[in-house]
Amino acid sequence: MAWDFSTEPEFEAKLDWIREFVRDEVEPLEVLFPGCEYLPLNDERRLIVDPLKDRVRAQGLWAPHLGPELGGQGFGAVKLTLINEILGRSSWAPIVFGTQAPDTGNAEILARFGTAEQKDEYLAGLLSGEIFSCFSMTEPQGGADPRVFTTKAVRDGDEWVITGRKYFSSNASVASFFIVVAITDPDVPVHRGASTFLIPAGTPGLVVEATHHLVGSYPHEAGHSLVRYDDVRVPAEAILGEPGQGFLILQNRLAGGRLHHAMRSIGVAQRAIDMMARRAKSRFTQGSSLADKQLVQEFIADSYAELVPFRLTVLHAAWLIDTAGEHAARAEIGVCKILASQVLKSIGLRAIQVHGAMGLTEQLPLVNVLLGGVALGLADGPTEAHKVNLARLLLKGYEAEDPEWPSEFLDNRIEAARAKYGDLVDRIPAVP
Repeated sequence: MAWDFSTEPEFEAKLDWIREFVRDEVEPLEVLFPGCEYLPLNDERRLIVDPLKDRVRAQGLWAPHLGPELGGQGFGAVKLTLINEILGRSSWAPIVFGTQAPDTGNAEILARFGTAEQKDEYLAGLLSGEIFSCFSMTEPQGGADPRVFTTKAVRDGDEWVITGRKYFSSNASVASFFIVVAITDPDVPVHRGASTFLIPAGTPGLVVEATHHLVGSYPHEAGHSLVRYDDVRVPAEAILGEPGQGFLILQNRLAGGRLHHAMRSIGVAQRAIDMMARRAKSRFTQGSSLADKQLVQEFIADSYAELVPFRLTVLHAAWLIDTAGEHAARAEIGVCKILASQVLKSIGLRAIQVHGAMGLTEQLPLVNVLLGGVALGLADGPTEAHKVNLARLLLKGYEAEDPEWPSEFLDNRIEAARAKYGDLVDRIPAVP
């Protein structure tokens, strides 16, 4: 079976347009409106951002993660990777292209599991780029482990009553609606006992108790919130999918989210390498440029040597999704999740080192690269949990063998060779 990541010339031209557009038109928004990506547009920001979105739509590139029937482009995972690795270079680019997290994942599960009415009420707003949403899953004690969730939803006639607390509910402070995971049947395993609900912001009993920010963030950013659901009543039709499908919906959403994070991480890492290389060729110290120092050369070489296989891993996972479906790429998506954090942390740290003390200041975006790598080690489940899950998945493909003498033990291999070819060879090993 051939592995083919190539795209047609027409799409390559689109990629060239995106590169130039992001560099020249979008990256300036980072200094014009820092930390405002997830804030509802005011008149000042709208004057600049809306025309940029219109240009993206005119190019047929708006919301490329969704199919044409939902206002997207239906590009497939490989092309989406090639787009997102460019968009990852700028914090504003996903907003301008309608591909920002967590709204991409929320839109995808709404498209897959939502009713026609739910799509009209919630998905249409997301696709317009005018609203933000919140995926409210993590809990203060249980983290991202749904097996210990305590937030529950109880059926009461034609309504569900939701009670509990969620933490790290990103963008809750600006969200127009919440997608909430709650336990609806505590007497069965969580993969059959959790359900997912759609709750409009402002519903009585939904309280954003506090909003916390990552280190280095601006205080005006949307942040990550502690949300209390205090006997929140929603109609029966507020459930997304069927009762008990919450874990299935959760897994569908997080798998896509992990791959999208990895796609964008390619662009973040490449921008850090670009900055490192330009600085190395520009700074002169101790008789030569930094680019002439072997340690700096090693930094650049090691960074690129990490980025290239990571990029190929992401493309391979995307290719598997395009050709065989998301289930076939479970292991590869897990690898992408693990590598994204590692690659950003190591490349970000080297880039800071090459820039010296300046690299630690707010004048450069390099600390955000490093901390972004740390954050990706926790987002959508901790890296350690994914390593365990990946190992279990891989181990299913192996059988146990003799605990004393492994199959690759030389005496065992000699016996196997003798059994297969002994009648053709006088002695084994047959050496001069």
